[in-house]
Amino acid sequence: MNRLWNIVLLLFVLLLPERLSAQDTLIIRNQQIARNFGEKLVMLVDSTNQLGINSVKTRTDYQKITAAVPNLGVSNFSYWLKFYVVSELTDSDAILQLQLPTIDYLDFFLVDSAGKVVRHDETGDRVSYHQRTYDNPIYTFRFTPEKKKVYSIYLKIHGGEQLQAPLTLGPAIELGEEIQDSIIIFGLYVGIVSVMFIYNLFLFISTKDKTYLYYIVYIFIIGLTQANFQGYAFKFIWPNNLWLSTYAVYILSSIAALSAIEFMKLFLHTKHYLPTLHKILNAFYIPYIFAMTAAFMGYLNIGYQVIQITATLAAVYMLIVAAKVYAKGYTPAKFFLIAWSVFLLGVCTFVMKDYNLLPYNTLTFNMMTLGSAVEVTLLSFALADKINTFKKEKEESQAEALRISKENERLIREQNIELEEKVRVRTLELQSSYNNLEVALKDLKEAQSQLVDSEKMAGLGQLTAGIAHEINNPINFVTSNIKPLELDIDELNEVIQMYESLNLDGDLNAQLTAIEAFKKRIDINFVRDEIKSLLSGIGEGAKRTAEIIRSLKNFSRLDENDTKPVDLNEGLDSTLVLVRSTFPSNLNITKNYGNIPKVECLPGKINQVFMNLISNAIQAIKGKGTTEENEELIISTWHEGDHVKISIKDTGPGMTEEVKQKIFEPFFTTKDVGEGTGLGLSIVFRIIENHNGQIDVLTNLNQGTEFIITLPLVSK
Repeated sequence: MNRLWNIVLLLFVLLLPERLSAQDTLIIRNQQIARNFGEKLVMLVDSTNQLGINSVKTRTDYQKITAAVPNLGVSNFSYWLKFYVVSELTDSDAILQLQLPTIDYLDFFLVDSAGKVVRHDETGDRVSYHQRTYDNPIYTFRFTPEKKKVYSIYLKIHGGEQLQAPLTLGPAIELGEEIQDSIIIFGLYVGIVSVMFIYNLFLFISTKDKTYLYYIVYIFIIGLTQANFQGYAFKFIWPNNLWLSTYAVYILSSIAALSAIEFMKLFLHTKHYLPTLHKILNAFYIPYIFAMTAAFMGYLNIGYQVIQITATLAAVYMLIVAAKVYAKGYTPAKFFLIAWSVFLLGVCTFVMKDYNLLPYNTLTFNMMTLGSAVEVTLLSFALADKINTFKKEKEESQAEALRISKENERLIREQNIELEEKVRVRTLELQSSYNNLEVALKDLKEAQSQLVDSEKMAGLGQLTAGIAHEINNPINFVTSNIKPLELDIDELNEVIQMYESLNLDGDLNAQLTAIEAFKKRIDINFVRDEIKSLLSGIGEGAKRTAEIIRSLKNFSRLDENDTKPVDLNEGLDSTLVLVRSTFPSNLNITKNYGNIPKVECLPGKINQVFMNLISNAIQAIKGKGTTEENEELIISTWHEGDHVKISIKDTGPGMTEEVKQKIFEPFFTTKDVGEGTGLGLSIVFRIIENHNGQIDVLTNLNQGTEFIITLPLVSK
């Protein structure tokens, strides 16, 4: 019985290779290459990313793959692919290729029938290119299987992009020749891109057209992107930069799309033809920036999916925009439309291949590269056509300009006589008008001079009346005291004369008694007191007269035509003295003078400003017509930074906003006819403006008016 069981077991072992070959085993034969044999594979999903080869060899929960090219999708899981091979090669190594150069991690395990790991290769974008055992951008594993012996091959795949497993298995000789062919094909693409880059670079240098600059940038980036997809960028450009090899697909795909958008906007003049759609194009920056950010933060799968979806939407949208621009009559758009349609076909084919909507094969894998080559060529034709279009438009423009020039020349000849006659007539009319304007200007200047003189005379008359009134009081006081003083002095002189007439030889007592009687009669003590009082009154009158004269001199300063530092408080006091006679009986003057520095100005001009503003305030208060209530005139000065401010505020009737806007206009006045020329505030405004100052008006109807003058400390 035991012997029978041993025989059955021996037959099972001997027949096992044949059974596997018939069902799930790939046979490696000379001059034969097996491609996309996904149906022969089983798959194990490692959601923990922790399983090793010893663990997966004993697992029994593998899933059967039904697709020719296993599509593993986009996820953070690790995938184990397993299949069996048997070699019938004679003196030749076998090669297994996985034609997806952008996988992050890829491990190859060759396990014999006894479960021993015969070979282990570790590769992927996360491993330096120089560490690869086989110099090929496509992941290549070369091994030497024993003839007729069954091996298990395990592939561990992990990455952030779309993961697929297009596998090729065959003799090293045949696959080596295919490798050379793929390099030649990509070399042709690089040649096309390089020629287009150099050609358009020279066009940019010669034309300085920014469209060519954007295009050569786009060519460079799209060529680099395709090189990255094919694995040649990792081999030739950054073989040791693992960070760039990991994130290049996210960075380059995003930048390539955005550079294409910017080139299209400039080439098709979308801002001019389709301003609304032009703005929407900028919205594609958002998902691409989001995708790169997500990738840098470790969410590679999310970033890749966003890039794929956005690339498809952007390509379709750009195709629509190009069609609309072409529909508006911009002929160079037809080349862009054709070129972008070809590239869109390549992009859509590449994406649909990733989602198993199209089979994975050499055509679908290289469709985006092929479309890119055709696109850059057609776009170069489009730019060349643009030059021809510009040339044609320039020639047409020159011809039209020549025609217009000849027509203009004819019209000029025909109209010269008529124009000369019109010019002569017009010249006579202008000469007549000029003479009339000269007379009018002369009359206007005379009228203006008369008005200004009238305003000055009005001010002078007002000032003279005030001065006469102010001086009349102390002078009257002096003159009224002179006659009593003269009488008192005469009486004192009589007393002195009596003393001088004393006869020393006569009766002195009788003479002195007569003198004393005379002194009592004239009341000598009263005469003395009256003389002192009269002299004091005369002195007070003279003092007040001197004060008025001094204020008048300080106010006018007619002898000073240059700017000088002036105490504005003193100028305000002088003005108040001169106009004091015009104050109504119910007016209270409040002076809030601050400790202000001297201001460099023309004193006479500034005093004229004070005179006009204070006189206007007094006239406004008198214009109210009521004397029962007390009215106020508040004058304030203060210092702010490099400026001094003067406020003249009254409790008059105020002004409406309409009147306020016009008060500084020449000849504008609210007074009755004959009471003013309307030049007072205009002169005030010009004086303040000439001093580089500012005058502000705060007023409300029935609430009074406040003028605030701002003057710089130093005249500029």
